[in-house]
Amino acid sequence: MTRATPGRRARTVAGAFLLAATAALSTASVAVGAPDQRTCHIREGVTHQDTLGNAFTKDLYCENSPGKLYARASFVAPVTGMLNSTTSWFVCWTMGEPHPGGNNVWYYTQGEETVQMPSINAWGTIPANHLWTDQDPYPGLPRCPWW
Repeated sequence: MTRATPGRRARTVAGAFLLAATAALSTASVAVGAPDQRTCHIREGVTHQDTLGNAFTKDLYCENSPGKLYARASFVAPVTGMLNSTTSWFVCWTMGEPHPGGNNVWYYTQGEETVQMPSINAWGTIPANHLWTDQDPYPGLPRCPWW
């Protein structure tokens, strides 16, 4: 009967562990990175009211990347707030300045941090490329009434 040396056994176990860990990470990164695994859907019966007096009873609940919120759909507009969360709600969409996402759709929401214009309490628009949507504008979300 041949006995494995402790060093060889340790390398074999370590190699097997490394192989299993690499496979698990590869699977995990594919699952996390796949667009169909991300959360993005319309919610009915919610209530949001902005500081302009507009009331919204529907929103798009979606994973997103954090970013600046602008007073209007333009990069030269004042930055009203910061969207720091990675899952947020958006109450409507508008057309604005083209952005790196390849279209000119922007979404309206309230950020977690006020930057300029404190009277509007961090409400503003963010370019669609910050949202993980399959289509812009997102089907079923209303267009912002004032733009």
